[in-house]
Amino acid sequence: MRHNKNFNHLGRQAGHRKAMLSNMAASLILHKRISTTLAKAKAVQQFVEPIVTCSKVDSTHARRVAFSYLKQKEAVKELFSTIQPKIVNRPGGYTRILKTGFRLGDAAEMCIIEFVDFNETYTFGKETATVEASTETAKPKTRRSRARKNTNVEAQKAVNNSAAQKASAKPAAQIVAKKTNVGKKM
Repeated sequence: MRHNKNFNHLGRQAGHRKAMLSNMAASLILHKRISTTLAKAKAVQQFVEPIVTCSKVDSTHARRVAFSYLKQKEAVKELFSTIQPKIVNRPGGYTRILKTGFRLGDAAEMCIIEFVDFNETYTFGKETATVEASTETAKPKTRRSRARKNTNVEAQKAVNNSAAQKASAKPAAQIVAKKTNVGKKM
């Protein structure tokens, strides 16, 4: 009888289930997105969220705790180097599950589980907008504005070049004239 058991056993023995969740969590951390069944995705989500929360504090103890769950050095390194800086200010909910339909063979409900901050489609360019806003004022990104900007810049360059040529042409002509006058015999 089930009686108040709080997690899905996924039809596996405890050792197999723990190994599978560890491998799936490491794959999720390394690839930022994996495709799996809905039941497994929900189980992985419950498994990986506390590990990601633990990674907010970059200490030896936190790294050892993460390694005890993930059992892969590369995944722990990726968690603390790439994922941790993006999720430091997020209070929770680091992953999302997107349903993709049903598998043909057994009609299992399939989905994609991914980290929230690593999908550019859903972040709406927040990082790029903050970088652009910090470097310069917001400018409209249309072909027309670029064309105007380029023509204005090209016209300004043309004016500067013609002025520079006129200024440099007079002394060069005078220098050439002096040389020819000095060198002539009368």
